[in-house]
Amino acid sequence: MSNSNKQTNKSSITEAPSHFDNLEKMTVLELLTNINKEDAKVHQAVEKAVPQIQQLVERIVERMQKGGRVFYLGAGTSGRLGVLDASELPPTFGVPDNMVIGLIAGGDVALRKAVEAAEDDPEKAWAELQQYKPTPRDTIIGIAASGTTPYVIGGINKGRENGLLTGCITCNPYSKIAEATEFPIEAIVGPEFVTGSTRLKAGTAQKMILNMITTTIMIKLGRVKGNKMVNMQLTNKKLVERGTQMIMDELKIQHDEAKRLLLLHGSVKEAIESFNK
Repeated sequence: MSNSNKQTNKSSITEAPSHFDNLEKMTVLELLTNINKEDAKVHQAVEKAVPQIQQLVERIVERMQKGGRVFYLGAGTSGRLGVLDASELPPTFGVPDNMVIGLIAGGDVALRKAVEAAEDDPEKAWAELQQYKPTPRDTIIGIAASGTTPYVIGGINKGRENGLLTGCITCNPYSKIAEATEFPIEAIVGPEFVTGSTRLKAGTAQKMILNMITTTIMIKLGRVKGNKMVNMQLTNKKLVERGTQMIMDELKIQHDEAKRLLLLHGSVKEAIESFNK
């Protein structure tokens, strides 16, 4: 459990001044080099958070094995990252699109355009979740770089009151969202290169952690064999060829036969299992 529940710190690292100034006077090479130097800190911050990620993921897997789902709540960049991660799971792992669901303050229009004040309503997220009929087997993960977004914190509070597992991904220590959450994840990446622009290091850290969470969950739920995406959806020629090659490698058969089996059964896993019966 995070130290976030033990004390409160009013400072916001995500809003702290950049370590760099006079950016407009830098050359293109200097800008790119310095941004890259700052990005190098993201890996270190995420590495420190691995034990927190582990605690949350282990409990999510337990619930999802019993039919539970994961809901992401976020606003702005954080919300977009949650929706992105959720939308990539069905084609990658062949799971239903209601296993992991991303909600963003302001709705789908906010994926492309800012929706004024949408993140300031603490009641909105839980109201939006009602269409999915949440149960105690489900998990809510709030994504908020600052750790102060009312839309996200309100959803976390109501979810916890109703018995859902709660986690969060934030980039400030001792934040309000971590205090509200059972299993907070804190990736403290430091001030942004452009002061307050959390689409930079904070966003990168959040994306990395989301990748870690859902990839690990999908592997533990049996959606990967060896190191292959054997349940991926065959949505284009590239993926059909990738699946065909997987079957060729596994069954030691020729291309045409492997492709025939793949298209007949609809997934690498089903094709291999059918062949081995």
